[in-house]
Amino acid sequence: MSENNKYDVEKNVNVEENDKYSLNDDRRVKVLSPGAMVAKRFFRNRIAVVGLTVLVIMFIFSFIGGVISPYGENQFFYRYETRLKEIAGAKENTDYRYLIKDADAFTPLVQATSTLNIKSHATEFQIAGSRAVYTIEETAEGLYLIRIEGREIGAITKSILSLDSGTADYELNYNALKAHLGDQKTFTIDGVSYEVDETGGLSREGTEIGYVSEYVVSPIGAVTDFTRDFKEELQYFLESNDEAGHFIRDGQNEKVQFTYKNPESGEDEIYVVAYNAADSRWVIKRYQEEHVYDLYSAPNDEHWLGTDGYGMDMLTRLMYGGRVSLVIGFIVVIIETGLGIVLGGISGYFGGAVDFLIMRIVDIMFCIPSTPILIIIGAAMDALGVDPSIRMLYLMLILGFLGWPGIAHMVRGQILSLREQEFMTAAEATGLSAKRRIFKHLIPNVIPQLIVSATMGLGSAILTEATLSFLGLGVRFPFASWGNIINGVKDTYVLTNYWWVWIPAGCCILATVLAFNLVGDGLRDAFDPKMKR
Repeated sequence: MSENNKYDVEKNVNVEENDKYSLNDDRRVKVLSPGAMVAKRFFRNRIAVVGLTVLVIMFIFSFIGGVISPYGENQFFYRYETRLKEIAGAKENTDYRYLIKDADAFTPLVQATSTLNIKSHATEFQIAGSRAVYTIEETAEGLYLIRIEGREIGAITKSILSLDSGTADYELNYNALKAHLGDQKTFTIDGVSYEVDETGGLSREGTEIGYVSEYVVSPIGAVTDFTRDFKEELQYFLESNDEAGHFIRDGQNEKVQFTYKNPESGEDEIYVVAYNAADSRWVIKRYQEEHVYDLYSAPNDEHWLGTDGYGMDMLTRLMYGGRVSLVIGFIVVIIETGLGIVLGGISGYFGGAVDFLIMRIVDIMFCIPSTPILIIIGAAMDALGVDPSIRMLYLMLILGFLGWPGIAHMVRGQILSLREQEFMTAAEATGLSAKRRIFKHLIPNVIPQLIVSATMGLGSAILTEATLSFLGLGVRFPFASWGNIINGVKDTYVLTNYWWVWIPAGCCILATVLAFNLVGDGLRDAFDPKMKR
């Protein structure tokens, strides 16, 4: 190749290289665009990229995770659990009961007076203001017949007649108790013969219809009644164990096992009996399998993060809680940024009296103690019973209203320095209105600072919401937020034994707030052309 040709080739190569890096080339202008430069600076910051990655993961977890989750936000879960449940109370009757034959004569006053005279072993008495004489006759051991002027009006005893069906009238009641407590075990009423056996069983013409006992067995809950056989065996069990004495050892209540063989099923039924000295009765309990809420279930194949104190899936609650916390954070920042831009822009551009008025409002807002105000408003909403969904709306509005002064102050400072620059003089010379000069020229130049401030503010808004919800003043059940999820660990026992209830939510708050701060720092560095690259 000749020297001339070689020189021409090298010249062409140099021209191509110079054209490639020419500032007039469209490709070069695109690379140097402000947005691309900011993005390039941002993505060079590895810590900021880590924060952005965490935020993306949190958004996917909260907004997409809830959609693909097989469970609902407020879905309860249950399990079968064997519990010792109180089913009855048994008590030896130590109070007098009244059998009334003549209600007009055997009044409550006469009943009370009769009881007092029985205890003092009197055989007759009178009521103040009356000349009538009442007599007391013990017709059987512990059975007292009351008469007025020789006429029978009622009886008093501590024994109880229970019929298998229906209720007994006075004649049947009195004669059955008299037969049980006395020596004569048979009696006749209207030609019908009755018999009371040694155990207190009452039969009518050979058919058992009820029984007499000194014990009262009262069913509790779903149990409506017990068979006579069960009551008799329970009474024998209590009497054979020296009544209450066997159930109290060294001043401590003892639980004694009572076994009853069910004649219908042929199976042994296990009961636990304990004596309650406070009201002098026995408490009968039985192990029963119940369908209960699956509270504080440990992480397992069905619930990867266990269940909470309501029996809800913790992982699903975290997903929906992330939605609420993030949405509240964004809406709060949008509200406070919007108010801050408008008031700060007007104040910084017009100055004078307008600036003075708005800045004094900002100073007043800075002096308002936001935490006590939020606590008072939260307590007021509790007292008024505000619906949880409306409560969230009020929370966002209040937090946004309390947070705008800082942004307004920053916008004002930026506009004060920008409004004196040459491009604003040119905009004013072209006849643009004040509104267009503020929102078309000034505010766009403040956007970088606003983006950084808003990003930082998102973390603060999420922390504020979490704090209020933890105190019970923010988002309320049934809605979930990371704050009110942690609210369930106010109990020390839950805090120390059920880590899956509060640690995941705390980690979500920590990771999200830290990520927002890292992204904010990265944006601040990217927007600042003076930072070293």
